[in-house]
Amino acid sequence: MANIAHVNGINISYEIQGSENGEPLILVSGWCLKKEMWIAQIKQLGERFKLITFDNRGCGKSDRPDYHYTLENIADDVAGLMDHLKIEKANIMGYALGAMAMTRFVLKYPDRVKKLVLLNTTSRFPSDDIIKNIMVVNSKAVDFQLSAPEKYFMKSAIMAFHEDFVKELEANPGKKFHDLWTVAEWVKEYSIDPMTPKDVENQGSAMLEMTLYNEIDKINTETLIIAGSHNKIHPKEWMIEMDAKMPNNRLEILQNAGDMTYLSRAPEVNKLVLDFLQ
Repeated sequence: MANIAHVNGINISYEIQGSENGEPLILVSGWCLKKEMWIAQIKQLGERFKLITFDNRGCGKSDRPDYHYTLENIADDVAGLMDHLKIEKANIMGYALGAMAMTRFVLKYPDRVKKLVLLNTTSRFPSDDIIKNIMVVNSKAVDFQLSAPEKYFMKSAIMAFHEDFVKELEANPGKKFHDLWTVAEWVKEYSIDPMTPKDVENQGSAMLEMTLYNEIDKINTETLIIAGSHNKIHPKEWMIEMDAKMPNNRLEILQNAGDMTYLSRAPEVNKLVLDFLQ
């Protein structure tokens, strides 16, 4: 059941699942994604960890202040949520924008992170135009997503997954993949509390003028970076670049994998995370 924490002047919707007595593991969602994006992680990671998921500002049941957000805003929200829950130190895993924000978090709050997992992300973009163009596309897609959610999911799958998984989706869209999630379950969640074009813009703005690459050599926290070999959204080369500069990390590249590996390759991603956090 979702709860509310008043953090940094806004309300953050969060949920605690998994092992009641386990170590805390905070899962931080990506751009335009709610806490329910972790549908394929809850069962397996929750066997060992107390899982804390939340809606980033600008989506889900959290508040949506109308201004452009920064990575530091999201990082400070996580720190505030930890204070609310009386958690001094936690393992943290972020995906895409969530991983960028948690890179900022570990730079600002290094003593509050036990281990860090960064999934399909980057520390810099070749140009802000990439984000601005995707912002326009994602904003225009809001109506399509609401009016035809399953059709939208299947169309976006071409960019989000490896071609082998796309074929599997098309052949059997009703399948319960890895016995963890179905397309119907996914699209149902994302028809609830949908984002507006302005929300998309406000969240996406956090990725503009990003300077993380200039600072990641200062991260001493033990870090696992997970990349997909055929990721069209966050190319593996961006994470190889991070791996070369960060001093205390390891890089795992999933072969024949796209961007949304937390769904398509959930068992492998979950095992990598569990093994790393042991």
